[in-house]
Amino acid sequence: MKVLILCTSPREGSQTLRFSNYLKSVLTLRPEIAVISILDFEEFDIPAFGKGKIDKSNMTPFQELLISTWENSNIILFASPEYNWTTNGEVFIMLDQLGNKNFEHLFENKLFAFIGVSSGRGGKQAALDVAKVVGKLVSFQNMTSILSPKIFESHETGKNILDNNMTAGNVIFESGVESFVDYTLKIAKRWFG
Repeated sequence: MKVLILCTSPREGSQTLRFSNYLKSVLTLRPEIAVISILDFEEFDIPAFGKGKIDKSNMTPFQELLISTWENSNIILFASPEYNWTTNGEVFIMLDQLGNKNFEHLFENKLFAFIGVSSGRGGKQAALDVAKVVGKLVSFQNMTSILSPKIFESHETGKNILDNNMTAGNVIFESGVESFVDYTLKIAKRWFG
């Protein structure tokens, strides 16, 4: 299986990227995973609402990488920061731009799972908000994909994951990530066979 981690924070060196790198290290230990990619939104350049569309014949390097990596992945993990009890606008702009006939194939035969990343005690709302929009896109476009019902809330990410992307030794945090990965892969095995 191939996994894409969408690190949807545009901030350089974000806690969401720190979590995404840690998640990749956990996934790397799983033999059923063949490829793991992280796409960081630091270079995000998708036009905002009403400011243009992604031109399939003239995509930027970020847009090309996003589309090609997503197309070639079975599991799409959204790691989204929580800002003021929701997530950042870039993830919604991306979903708006991809939620049409030109890109509907990105929502076909995939497993989507959601992570909310917080510097404090949060993350749940970011994960739920992104899941709601992805679910609507899958449904509206009559695609056959699955959304994992298990989300992960990365609390106090800066305290739990060090600058080297290793954990600070919080057993509860580590077991929570392992549980999320186990559950996601169990669903993937049922979905993809």
